[in-house]
Amino acid sequence: MQNAISAFLREPPDDTPPEVLTALRLMAGNASEPLPPRLYFETVEQAPVAISITDPTASILYANAAFEHLSGYLRDELLGKNQSILSSNATPDSIYRQLWRTIQRKKTWTGTLVNQRKGGDEYLAELVISPVLDSSGEIAYFLGMHRDVTREHELATALRQQKTRIENVLDAAPTVMVLLDAEGEIILDNMEYKKLFGDLRGREPLPLIRAALRQQAGFDPIERTVPATGDGEDFKNVEVSLEVPGGLGPRWFSCSGTRISEQDGSARSYFGRGNRGDARLLLLATDVTARHREIERAHLEHLRARIAEQRLAQGMREALAAASYQIQTPLNLLRAASAMFANGAGTLEGFAPTLAQITETSEQALKTLQAALPDAIAEACVSVNVNELVRHVLALETDALLAAGVTVDWRPAHVLPEITARQTELRSLFKNLIDNALQATGEAGRSQRELHISTRALDDAVEVCIQDSGPGFPSGDRYKAFEPFYIGWRNRRGRAGMGLPLAQELANQHGGSIEIDPEYNDGCRILVTLTNALPRD
Repeated sequence: MQNAISAFLREPPDDTPPEVLTALRLMAGNASEPLPPRLYFETVEQAPVAISITDPTASILYANAAFEHLSGYLRDELLGKNQSILSSNATPDSIYRQLWRTIQRKKTWTGTLVNQRKGGDEYLAELVISPVLDSSGEIAYFLGMHRDVTREHELATALRQQKTRIENVLDAAPTVMVLLDAEGEIILDNMEYKKLFGDLRGREPLPLIRAALRQQAGFDPIERTVPATGDGEDFKNVEVSLEVPGGLGPRWFSCSGTRISEQDGSARSYFGRGNRGDARLLLLATDVTARHREIERAHLEHLRARIAEQRLAQGMREALAAASYQIQTPLNLLRAASAMFANGAGTLEGFAPTLAQITETSEQALKTLQAALPDAIAEACVSVNVNELVRHVLALETDALLAAGVTVDWRPAHVLPEITARQTELRSLFKNLIDNALQATGEAGRSQRELHISTRALDDAVEVCIQDSGPGFPSGDRYKAFEPFYIGWRNRRGRAGMGLPLAQELANQHGGSIEIDPEYNDGCRILVTLTNALPRD
């Protein structure tokens, strides 16, 4: 190669540009120099990067062997030609304008162009073009270095496409998915998570799911799966409920958590000597509300039958208890009269034996009547969610509420602690109170009939507030309302006056209380407080 340049310089063609002759003389150099330009030339010539030198108008003065290989042109085909021989119309004109503005200001331009080889094949070229200044500081040449980055572009595009596919799959999945770091911060979520965020009216779903798992399943997903120490433990199909504003009940989710260990991305890890990668938690929450509602519907039908049976037995007990109460008064009178005659205070000597017989017969009848009272059904104590029990009763009362034209405002607490209770008895408690509120809305005679029910967690108890738009209780009757057989309604038909007393008795059995709020005057507000007084069976 060096001999060829020397021969060329000895007898250059007449039309050889002077710039070419100058560049070739610089390349040839003087062999007596310690580091002759020839060494630089050989280095550039054998460099694996495509290198070209052009004049200020972009005419090619020199191209190395790598440039020949990359472009597909022989050196003789390149020298004297403009660099635009490699240009492709796939590169926007604005890129070329920016390139020329930069290098004409004597600055280096770095960027990417779409070039084409001799055969027309296009490739992606990463270019660095630097101005070479003469002794007066003017641009004498342009040094260009570029390499084919088509393969890197294809790999980056494939990676982006793969990422897009994964995101599309995640967004199409009918399951809430969220990837968390060890501190519980969200790294990635999908469309179902965003939908749940909207359903919760802007409340972040993750804290609610974590709180539900802590309250209802007894563990925190972060602390269990990606703890600060140890490997943690995955979990699968743990069902929890979330209260969604404006919904028809809670939303149920089957939650699973899987630990994911990411690779260390530091330079040291290149040869497998890096540190252990960060731990991540992939949290999945599948909406199983439809299945729960189907089960709940079947459960409600069963409850409807049980409550109907219980109501029948309760009605019989109320009627018999009322009859026993009514028999008690004349029986007491008979006892008193019998005692008077027995002590000689009466004037009818023969009446004493008769009174004694009447008393004995009445007492026997009373015992028979009391013996006819059906026994209360024994029920086991279990952990219950008060929100669910109230919701069951509202579902059972739906027809009656619709028939009466009552608007129900149901506002359950998002998370309630479970309490130990007898489920059927608590349902009867709430049913008696809701029946009482339903009767009150009819007694008021208002066109707008409303029933407001809410729950909240206290320090060691659960409070249920039942508020109606009825006439309310006069201050003197607030305590009388809980007396047996007291009826304050105008419409007394079918009423035995035992609803509120029974509700109070059930609340007392569960270590709680019922009171009528004396501060509320726009109807009646009853506050029920329940605790964990009963031991779990």
